[in-house]
Amino acid sequence: MKDTPDRLSERGIDVLTRVDREYPSRLLNSLKHVAPPVLFVAGRRRLLDRGGIAAVGSRNIDESGQAFAEEIGRKCALNSLPLISGGARGADAMAMQSSVEAGGTAVGVLADSLERAVRGADLRDALESGNLALMTPYSPAASFTVGAAMGRNRLIYALADYAVVVSSEVETGGTWRGATEALKAKLCPVFVRTGDDSPAGNLELLKKGALALPQSELKGIGDIEAWMKEHSGNAGDQPHGSKAREQRTLFD
Repeated sequence: MKDTPDRLSERGIDVLTRVDREYPSRLLNSLKHVAPPVLFVAGRRRLLDRGGIAAVGSRNIDESGQAFAEEIGRKCALNSLPLISGGARGADAMAMQSSVEAGGTAVGVLADSLERAVRGADLRDALESGNLALMTPYSPAASFTVGAAMGRNRLIYALADYAVVVSSEVETGGTWRGATEALKAKLCPVFVRTGDDSPAGNLELLKKGALALPQSELKGIGDIEAWMKEHSGNAGDQPHGSKAREQRTLFD
C-alpha cells in the first residue's frame, strides 16, 4: 500500500515540501534550486533550522577518534548547539549520542530507512522528548546507496554553521567526498581533527582549505561556537544561511 501523509504521520513521520513554512530556510539559502523538494522528518522539526555544528567521519575509527567525536557532542550540549550528523555507525552516531546524553539536541540526516530508525529503541526517548530530529530527502523505506549517502552529506553541511571532520581517508569514501564538496561549494567552514593520531585524510583536507581543530585543545575550549568563529576568520559575520539569533535555549 502506498504511503500517504496520514499513514506516515501514524508512524511519527511528517512530510515537508519547499513551499511549507517549516521547511529549513538554510537548505533553500545554501542549495537554492537543488534543495530537496520533499523532506521526511521525525522528532522536533524546529531543530532543523537552528544551525549548529556538524560532526562527520568514517565508520571505523580508533579510540582517539571516538573520544574526539564524543567530546564534540558534549561541547555542543554545553553550548546549547544542535549536533548535526548522518547518524551512521562510527563517528556520526557517537557524536549524536554524546550530545543527547549530555542533555543537548541533535539532528540526524539519514541516507536510508527513516522508518527503521524511528522504531529503534535507542532513539525513541530522544525523539519523544524533543531532543532529536531525524530527516531524510529519500523515501522513509529506502535502502542505503552510495549516491543517497552523497546527497545526504550535502544536506548535513548546508544545515550547519560549522563542520568538523573527525576522521577521513584520502581521496576515497563518503567523508572525503562530502568534505571536499563542502569546501568547494563553501557550504560552511570545515574543521578537521589534528594531532598525533589524526588520519592522513584529515591532513590532506587541510591542504584543500579545511581548518585545524587540534585534539589536544578541544577539552579546554569552553565556547566552541565562538572558538570556531574566531578561527574561521569570519568574526563579526553570521555563518552561512543563518538569521540574527536571539538568546538560544535548548528548546527554542
